Amino acid sequence: MRILRSSKLMAVAACTVIASAGLAVSQVATSSNKAVAARHAQMQVIGYHIGVLGAVAKGEMAYDSAMVDAAATNIATLATLQRPPMWTDGTEQGAADGSRAKAEIWSDPGGFADGFAVLEKAALAIVGAADSGAVGAGMGDLGGACKACHEKYRGPKN
Repeated sequence: MRILRSSKLMAVAACTVIASAGLAVSQVATSSNKAVAARHAQMQVIGYHIGVLGAVAKGEMAYDSAMVDAAATNIATLATLQRPPMWTDGTEQGAADGSRAKAEIWSDPGGFADGFAVLEKAALAIVGAADSGAVGAGMGDLGGACKACHEKYRGPKN
């Protein structure tokens, strides 16, 4: 348990650094609203790590247990970020430039939180995967978590 906590702290630190860099880019590229830019950065970092896991599952990247565990743990950690600073009222699609967040995020906060919990659980299920086949087996649940949340809480591209 102590190792998992240490790993989680290291993952949080790494994600903070990566997200900070992504935040700077996102602010310029996608929104002048800092909350919207921050959550875009969060999603970009999640997407990056999903890409790593997907490459391992497809055999495009060599299986490395430490890399797989780090990527999956980072996704799980990012799913546990506290939402209020980034998901602020008035930043839904149509109210804030660059936002695709549906109003349902604020009218159904429990369901929205559940979506992140499902993502965290799916990511943690990949930690300890024995080989690329096991990573691939876990990708269905991981991708399903993303898809379900995006379908319910993300609006269409403008």
